[in-house]
Amino acid sequence: MTSARLPGKVLRLAAGKPMLAYLLDRITHATSARSVVVATSDTADDDAVASFCRQHDVKCIRGPLDDVMGRFLRVLDETGARAFVRVNGDSPLIDASLIVRAVKLFMETEADLVTNVQQRTFPKGMSVEVVDGDAFRQAAAQTSDPEDREHVTRFFYSHPERWRIAAFTNGRDLGRVNLSVDTAGDFARFEAILARMTKPHWQYGLDGVLALMPASTGSSV
Repeated sequence: MTSARLPGKVLRLAAGKPMLAYLLDRITHATSARSVVVATSDTADDDAVASFCRQHDVKCIRGPLDDVMGRFLRVLDETGARAFVRVNGDSPLIDASLIVRAVKLFMETEADLVTNVQQRTFPKGMSVEVVDGDAFRQAAAQTSDPEDREHVTRFFYSHPERWRIAAFTNGRDLGRVNLSVDTAGDFARFEAILARMTKPHWQYGLDGVLALMPASTGSSV
């Protein structure tokens, strides 16, 4: 809720519905996730996020605002999960088939980290990571750098020789396309895409969403 560029964006209404609800819809309708957790901060500003989760029967785990890595450790501790999928709250149009693909790769490779952002060929807003719990605990124990603690998986990318990283890429380079929501302009684009939909939003994958993008925003970064 404390986003500097778009305050309150995670619960900002688009077509009468909070942005976070779109993300949760897309995850729950198209994946077989054992559980979905909203990992938000323990500051008063994010009480509204916790309240939203209670109202919608979504598990919410709270932790330090800036130590997001520590927040994810709490998720592991409280859920007992052996691994987690990380999707950012600014990705309300995430193509859940990418989550399925990432989890499949994780199971096949037994990697410490599966990622589609090590080499960015998917649009922003389509980022998916799957992280092994034991590897994540090891990484968290090895760094106190504020940048690492805030950006969760940065330590893995900074020290690739220490980890088994399995990356997957898109068939075409869409790395300069922006489908994430970080500014008022991004939110307006999100609303414009929603307005063009004629079926439930979670039925639109990446190609479907791209086809609905306003022409003027197709390559924004």
